[in-house]
This record gives sequence, structure tokens and C-alpha cells, in this order.
Amino acid sequence: MTDDLGLGLIVGALTAWLDDPEPGEFPYDAVVAEYHRTGKHFVPDRLLEALALARKALPDRTDPSEDTRLLREFLRSALDKWDGCYEYTTYLALGLLPMPKMDDRLDLGLIARQCRDRLMVQLAADEISFELASAEGRTAMLPAMRPAPHVMTRRCRLAMHAATPALQRLGLDSRITARDPNQAAQDLCGAVLSGLPTLDRRILQLSILPVYVHHDEYLFIRVLQMFETAFALLATMLNGAIHALTEDAFPAAIQFIDVAESTLRESVPMFSLLATMQPESFLIFREFTVGASAIQSRNYKIVESLCRKPDAGRLDSAAYLSVPEVRKRVLAGSATLDDAFRSASSHWLTEGQREMLNAAMGRFSATLMKWRHTHYLLAARMLGERTGTGYTEGPPYLKLVQTIPVFQSIEHLQGGDSFEWKSRPG
Repeated sequence: MTDDLGLGLIVGALTAWLDDPEPGEFPYDAVVAEYHRTGKHFVPDRLLEALALARKALPDRTDPSEDTRLLREFLRSALDKWDGCYEYTTYLALGLLPMPKMDDRLDLGLIARQCRDRLMVQLAADEISFELASAEGRTAMLPAMRPAPHVMTRRCRLAMHAATPALQRLGLDSRITARDPNQAAQDLCGAVLSGLPTLDRRILQLSILPVYVHHDEYLFIRVLQMFETAFALLATMLNGAIHALTEDAFPAAIQFIDVAESTLRESVPMFSLLATMQPESFLIFREFTVGASAIQSRNYKIVESLCRKPDAGRLDSAAYLSVPEVRKRVLAGSATLDDAFRSASSHWLTEGQREMLNAAMGRFSATLMKWRHTHYLLAARMLGERTGTGYTEGPPYLKLVQTIPVFQSIEHLQGGDSFEWKSRPG
């Protein structure tokens, strides 16, 4: 089948759908397959025009159906370059992922953590499944610059390691019994992906729209999505800690901060997974990601601004100008853990409670500083002195911001113990 004939069939399927535009019947499989064949940056205009027409046929935003929401979010990501609004959020299709929300209602069971854990293991399992399928010749998706088989095996092992804490909390680790690394990876995929609800399976499919056809971009997208799930949960936990301190709920405040710290600490191994990416491949596909940069991460900036109010210079820099809704929230005087700690210390905390809270915040601060340092080292390894893709200064920017204090209220060495990320042979 020629490319033109295949494209004609896809456009024909979209045209037929427009005759009865039921969101749940949208021809996702054909559309996504074409995006994977060319990469989002090179999708033919003929298909983009048809997708734009499909978007116009959607019910208005008052339609509460999940099918409509899913299609609307997919088209937002699929048409971002066509619309001229391509950025980090649409590149990663974050609107499709069921991440915790900062203002989610929290209870003692920490439902938000369970939500994040389920999404985390699904993303990790999907990445492992792609590596296994590629190594075994079961997929032709993203064929360019496939790494050596031992690299794909290493990725599976590192992805399993990163997902292990969440697997344990969900009670899925008992299903992974094989000692052979490849069989253990297959066990994990079976434990997580078999019997997955239809909606969850569809979300995994739609949330991977690489800009080009390089194998490593699949890994890149999935790891960044996993980081975003971690920071989404951090925002929820830190917000919960703030509210707990305003309600004199000391044990809950400590619990929320400790969950935030452990979640962040558990995310650090994902840098080792990302480090298996081939620099030469990354430097090729990143040329088509210009405009999308982690500096636009709303979740990260929310976390930073929940810890303390950013200094005026940072608020007026690209860091916050890239996330105007978060900047607006900060300028409106949003609550911070710094302020809540000071207020509670002045009004109701005992000396022992103050010391315990100070220590918990100190642990979180040290872990975040380590995370930043690791991020900087990996970026420097991949990019050298090249600029970032969001018109930032890349590694020099990360080197500068890694030392920004997390809190100003606590009596704790902000940097914590020395920490060094070491790359390992791929």
C-alpha cells in the first residue's frame, strides 16, 4: 500500500465519521498509526485539515461525556503544531493523563497517591512493552536508530526498578516472580497491562505522539510523563500539608510532607533510565521539539511555589512567564508551606512538633536539591553547552537554578548531603 493510498483511507475514515460524529467511534487507530509513521512534525496537511474539521464537529465544552473529553484532549495534542500552540503540555499530552490534581480531596487513605501509582506503573509497563516488542521484532513503530538489544534489556530493568515502589503499594509485585530479566519484564507487563480497562488502554495509546520516528523518543516521552505524575502528586501532598497546618492537624501535615519526599526520592532512578537514551538520537529529534521545554512544566512550578513564594526576579523570568496561570496564582498571594510553618510555629506548635516539622521539611528540601542536581548533570551530558528547546539556556540555566533555596523558614542545610549522579554504560 502506498503512503498516498494509506493516507486517503485514513482521511476517508474521518470523512465517514463526520457524517455521524460520535466521539466514541472516532477512528483513533488509523490516525495514531499515521502519526507514528511520520512523526507529528511531518504529518501531512491533508490529515491535519481533516482533524481540524473533526474538532469542529465535537459537542461544546458543556458535554460531560468521557468520550468527548478524551477526543477533545487528543485533538489538542495532535493539532498543537497546526494550531501554533505547541508546547510542553501538548507534546506530552498531559491533558489525557489522569494525574492527581492539586486541589483533590484528600483522606487518610491518600487516594491521590494510589491514582499516581496506577498511572506510574502503566506508563512504565508501556515503555517496557515497547522495548520488548522492538527487541523481538514485533513492532515497526519508530524504527530509526534503534539501540542495541542489551540497551533495550537494560531499559526494561531500569524501568522495573523505577516502578517497584508503586508496584509494591498496589500489591502487584507478587506477580513478578521470574529471575530472568526479560521474563520478569514480561511478567510486569502482564501484571499491569493485562485486563487494563478500555479507557486506560486508549489513554496509553493516545498519549504517545512523537515528533519524529526515532526509537528513543518513546522513552523520552514516557519518562517525562512519569516525572510529571510525580510532581502532580507532590503538589497535591504539599497543598494538603498547608491545609493541615491551618487546621492544627499536625500528624496529617507530617504525613503529607513525608509522602511528597518519598515520591520525589523514588523518581530519581528515572534519570538512570533516561540516561540510556542515545545522545546522537536525542539531538536529532529534539530539533523538532523546539517550543516545548520542561521550563513550561506547570506541576514543577506549582510545587516550587507551594514551598515558598519565588523571588521577584524568578517570577519575572522565563521560568514563570512560561506558566502564566501559575504566576498569576502566586501574585494573587497563594498559600505556601513556608508561611504555614511560620504561622503554626507562632500559634500552636509545641517545640517538639516544630522540630519534627522542621526535619520533615528539611528532608524534602534536601531531596529536591538532589533531584535538581541530577537533572542538571543529565542535561549537561546530553546537551553539553547547547541551548534548551524552550528558548532557555539549557544546562547553564539548570546549573544556576539548582541552588535556589526550597524553603526560607526552616533551620536546615538546604543542600543536604552531597549527592552525585553517575552515568552508566548503556
